[in-house]
Amino acid sequence: MPKMKTNSGSKKRFTLTGTGKIKRKHAYKSHILTKKTKKQKRNLTHFGLIDSVDQKRVKALLAI
Repeated sequence: MPKMKTNSGSKKRFTLTGTGKIKRKHAYKSHILTKKTKKQKRNLTHFGLIDSVDQKRVKALLAI
């Protein structure tokens, strides 16, 4: 049976931490930033972790 391919979009969006959790960036930080407050933009800068509900699905996309 062939190896499972990694989804290219997921490869660019998610990274693994040392403990095996999946890191993600916040949405809504790429454009139309003029109408967002400084506080809102600052809070979107920080990385977040994938919710436990989505971990199985994202790991399948990353072929882990």
